[in-house]
Amino acid sequence: QALFNLLIPDHAADAFSPPRLPEPGWWDLLVEWLLGGLSRWDAEHFLFIAEWGYLYEHNCAFFPLYPLAVRALAEGALWPFQRLLRLRSRLLLSAGLLNSLFSLLAAAALYKLGCLVLRCRRVAFLAALLFSLSPANVFMAAAYSESMFAFLAFSAMWQLEKGQSWLSGLLFSLASGARANGLINAGFFLYSRSKCFALQLQEGSGSARKLPPLWKQLLSLASSVVLMCAGIFLPFALFQYYAYTRFCGAGTGLEPPVPKPLLQLALDKGYRLAATDGGNPPWCSQRFPVVYSYIQDAYWNVGFLRYFELKQIPNFLLALPVTLLGSWAAWTYIVANPRHCLTLGLERRKSGEGRPRAGFCCPAVFVYVVHATVLLAFGFFYMHVQVLTRFLGSSSPLLYWFSAHLLQEHEPLLWREGTHRREGTHRREGTDQTSSAHSEKPPGGKSPGSCGKGPSENPLLRLLLNLRSITPLGKAILGFFGTYWLLGLILHCNFLPWT
Repeated sequence: QALFNLLIPDHAADAFSPPRLPEPGWWDLLVEWLLGGLSRWDAEHFLFIAEWGYLYEHNCAFFPLYPLAVRALAEGALWPFQRLLRLRSRLLLSAGLLNSLFSLLAAAALYKLGCLVLRCRRVAFLAALLFSLSPANVFMAAAYSESMFAFLAFSAMWQLEKGQSWLSGLLFSLASGARANGLINAGFFLYSRSKCFALQLQEGSGSARKLPPLWKQLLSLASSVVLMCAGIFLPFALFQYYAYTRFCGAGTGLEPPVPKPLLQLALDKGYRLAATDGGNPPWCSQRFPVVYSYIQDAYWNVGFLRYFELKQIPNFLLALPVTLLGSWAAWTYIVANPRHCLTLGLERRKSGEGRPRAGFCCPAVFVYVVHATVLLAFGFFYMHVQVLTRFLGSSSPLLYWFSAHLLQEHEPLLWREGTHRREGTHRREGTDQTSSAHSEKPPGGKSPGSCGKGPSENPLLRLLLNLRSITPLGKAILGFFGTYWLLGLILHCNFLPWT
């Protein structure tokens, strides 16, 4: 990004661009030269909030957990550099360090989650590698909350699959303090508890274990769901209350004075300042004053079908790959598990059915398919559609699981994965392994060892190094990931429109 930012002139975009206070020094200019491409578009809001707080009304569209973490690192571990670097430079450096860490931890959590849900280490490992080549890559690296949210969400899902409900609830609660779509994660708890309740009811009177009365089961279900969902919604509610006290009153008079350049910016751009005597904004008089929905509506024209205009066709084309991939994933799962989907996965398996299948189409993936489909439908019809790539890429493991599933199913290079060591051993013993290598070809991905131990080498690197020899489907998937990975860096870092 530093190279692209140096070679390509910045586009004169009508984006939030506050003045730099105080004037930068030589070391500040060096940090800006190295990391400046990571402070574009919404990153300016996060860095501004970390430095000045929620000074302007439209800053409240960005949730506080990530700016607080960035500020904490800048004032903590980077405090010794305060004589060399102004606060803005330390915040930018802090954001780069944190996002590198969060992206790494998110990939590890995605792998652990995939091992539990898919019960297939190969697909889980390949999915984690694809996350490292995410089409939303630039937003994982820039001063955005995507990498933090991905880490918290994937970790919470992993802990819930392990049965650690309270730890999962804490992580989901933190995730909703980073991004608003974290509220949807309450559905995981609702489904998990409902499934346990439904399976208990189906155990029948012949069960060796005596079940508690129905009313006690219902009370336990309701109380646990209400408590967990309340914990997930609490950060959102507290932040809305904070915004109300800051923008819907006359102020306490204890706020520090706003620097004149920032006041002038508010006058020039029409930004509403906190705690002013210019009258309360319209959302303050609502029965439930929610600043977030007001800002989305008033500042960015977010709403049902509002983006369906001819001039937005290029943005719909930008969102087309992830829309097709997400829709294809949902359709593939429904076709493979029609009864499971019709019963919402709440039907108990019969004793003679054997072990459930492993891989993408296994029963445990159902709730993740529903989650991703809800996000996809909401983003497509309500949001600025071009953000779908980073919206899904940082919120749902399904994009990576399904892509890894397709590659594992259709790429012969991955069918032979794990056989080369055995081939060499048997050849030294004088055994012909040609037939056994061909036996790895799976109809339906049922190759021997495909869901056993993890691979001995990087399967994604193998595909990339043999790009000319892989299937057209593999080229399309890797082309989507690689092209968006590269174009995101080139365009986003120079204030050019992107996802």
